[in-house]
Amino acid sequence: MATCSKLKKTKVMKNEQIVESESIEYLNIKHPLKNMWSFWLYTNASKDWSENLVELTTFETVEDYWSIYHHTQTPSELPVGQDYSVFKKGIRPMWEDPANAQGGRWLLTIDKRRAADLDNIWLYMVLMLIGENLPHGEEICGVVVNVRPKCKLGVWVTNLNHKSANLEIGRKLKEELPTNTRLGLHSHNSKHTIINNL
Repeated sequence: MATCSKLKKTKVMKNEQIVESESIEYLNIKHPLKNMWSFWLYTNASKDWSENLVELTTFETVEDYWSIYHHTQTPSELPVGQDYSVFKKGIRPMWEDPANAQGGRWLLTIDKRRAADLDNIWLYMVLMLIGENLPHGEEICGVVVNVRPKCKLGVWVTNLNHKSANLEIGRKLKEELPTNTRLGLHSHNSKHTIINNL
C-alpha cells in the first residue's frame, strides 16, 4: 500500500536563471499484512459478557499496528479483569464464534507483577501472529491476554482435531517466545487439557 503526493513544480535559481524543477514532496509506503486484523478490548465493566467486548480498531499494515501499539496501554498497565485480543477480521474472540467452536488455545500463565515479561511475551505473540511466523496460519484465529493476578496468554486455534498442525504451532511458540514458562493446549468448552506441558 503506498500513497504519494502529486509532483510539485517549484522555481529555483540556477546560474542566475529561474528554472522549474519537479520534486515529490513525500512518499509514504505501508507494508501490507497477509490478513486484516481486529484489536479488541474486554472491559469487564458490565455484568453482560458480550457488552464488555469492544472492537477498538482494525488494521492491515505493519505501520498501522505500530501506531496502535504506541497509543494503547501495555497489558501490565490494564486493570485486573480486562483483556486484549488480536483476531483475524470477522472472528470474535469468544468461544461461541463458529471459527472457535471446535478449537482451543495454547496457553501460558505469568504473574502480573512480572510486568516486563508479560508485555514482552504479548508483543512477541502478536508479532508472530500478524507476521505469519507461526506454521499453519490458517489454523490460527488470534491471540488473547487475560489480565489477572496470574495472567493468561493464549494463541487460539480453530480445530483441536488437527493434531499435527496444533503440535507444530505449539513447538514453534515454545521455540520462539522469550520465556521458559510451560505451554499447554486446552479445549475452549471444557477443562480438558490436550497437551499439558510443552
